[in-house]
Amino acid sequence: MPTANQEDKISRLCAYATLYLRVALATAFLSAVTDRFGAWGLYGAPNVAWGDMTHFMTYATKLNPWFPKAVIPAVAWFVTGLETLLGAALLLGFETRRASQVSGWLLLAFAIVMTAGTGMKSALNASIFSASAGAFLLASIAEYPLSFDLARKKRRGAIHDDCARTQLKNVCKILLHPKS
Repeated sequence: MPTANQEDKISRLCAYATLYLRVALATAFLSAVTDRFGAWGLYGAPNVAWGDMTHFMTYATKLNPWFPKAVIPAVAWFVTGLETLLGAALLLGFETRRASQVSGWLLLAFAIVMTAGTGMKSALNASIFSASAGAFLLASIAEYPLSFDLARKKRRGAIHDDCARTQLKNVCKILLHPKS
């Protein structure tokens, strides 16, 4: 049985691992998005996958042969917008659980379309399945260190504690659930 000191070390390690996973997923999304806008260089440059939205749309067409070509630009822009939002939310730790769940499903969808469009090996080489699994695991974590979520949780806890101490139940309802 671990000692209290060992449990504390394990708890801190888990907190750092959670933060690492959050940042890793966020930067992967944001790196892919910035590649589509040429931030990493032009198409054909070393380590540049697309270099612009035109090349990304060509790739999206390859991955989604069942979609009519007229739909591909909308799909490409939708995915780009979603990846931007998810990357920012994960990086900041804002609505982390929800962002992680959506990330897991989006990455699983990517893995499926990559497998269908270019083969299982490309999805495995890009580690999309493991990234999806990591996102789902992140969604199961109880608390997210260095996040807006944690700050909000602590603030809500402080408000709730103040309400309990003063027994202002109606004020508590207004403070904790303003839309109710």
